[in-house]
Amino acid sequence: MERKDKERDMNRRLDIKDRLVAAVMLLPLMLATSCSPIDEDLSDCVTTEDYKVDYELRLVTNMTTELQTVLSLQADVNMVAALTKYLSTIFTDHAKDVDLSFYDTTGDSLRMHHKEDIINANQSTYTLNLPRQKYMHAAIANKLDNPVVDVTGDDRCHRSRLLQLKGDTIDAHTTGVFTARQPMEMVEGVDQTFNVHLYMANCAAALVVDTTAVPIARMRVYATGFASAFNIVDSTYVYDPQPSIVRTQRITDAADGLVSFCTVNFPSQDPEATRSIIETEEPFIADDASQALWQFLVYVTLPDGSITETRLGLTKPLRAGQLKILRVWLNPDGSVESNQQEVVASVTLDWKEGTHYEPIF
Repeated sequence: MERKDKERDMNRRLDIKDRLVAAVMLLPLMLATSCSPIDEDLSDCVTTEDYKVDYELRLVTNMTTELQTVLSLQADVNMVAALTKYLSTIFTDHAKDVDLSFYDTTGDSLRMHHKEDIINANQSTYTLNLPRQKYMHAAIANKLDNPVVDVTGDDRCHRSRLLQLKGDTIDAHTTGVFTARQPMEMVEGVDQTFNVHLYMANCAAALVVDTTAVPIARMRVYATGFASAFNIVDSTYVYDPQPSIVRTQRITDAADGLVSFCTVNFPSQDPEATRSIIETEEPFIADDASQALWQFLVYVTLPDGSITETRLGLTKPLRAGQLKILRVWLNPDGSVESNQQEVVASVTLDWKEGTHYEPIF
């Protein structure tokens, strides 16, 4: 009996000893992987706090001024109404959707946090719970309903861009896309509110043709000379050596002698763009370039079946947020003419497909 009691005593002591040894072995692992209020160095801990971010779309455009200036005659009332209706979803400060990314500012600029939302408003506020650190933040609005433009490379800050569809001839954009980029440093123990202003990344151009007393069978209008992509964080545009040709949308028929076409696209090349256009007092005033920066391509089919091609090259840049309306008139030979100094015209009578760099019909 006494011998069994001694054995139980010995086993109990061994069990306690084993557990003490196991606890001592586990202690360094716990210290290396956990945080407590008495820790002096919390550098290995991921501590999150709530931060408030206010978003607002800011529309900087000349649309109203351009409509009133170029289409100022009483006969232009219907044209103004039609263009205003078509452009109402382009030049708007109303956002349907937002796409928000927060990137690490070290290493390979990985995205640390991502949020997508439907807001249907011109501003929105979010309270985000994020680890305390420095971020580069990028925001995009009104992308979902624009199938011509895609967001690519957005898992890395330096690769994130709006990329237009590739092709010899493409459709026009269907929404005004807005973007923002902003450095953010989350500070411990400080209530912070970040104000993010989104600005338009694309623009629009309209061609209004006076066809009075000129019989034609058909008219097709395209535009070209625009950027193919937009680097969101750098706020820079990418231009292909051979830019895509953009199909215009016919807005009005020639019931009153006027017919109009409109396109929405990224901006043209801009020799004066040394800083953000929205920072200037007069964002849409520019000097003439030495050569055409972008073009309207007009193809008129006459009653005899022949086609006249007119290339209208514009020497003033088309900038983000801008509407450019070019008013021209049609000649009996099918050529299109402008009296504006910034327009350089080139005409080919009896034009044949394949003889020039032409759109795909």
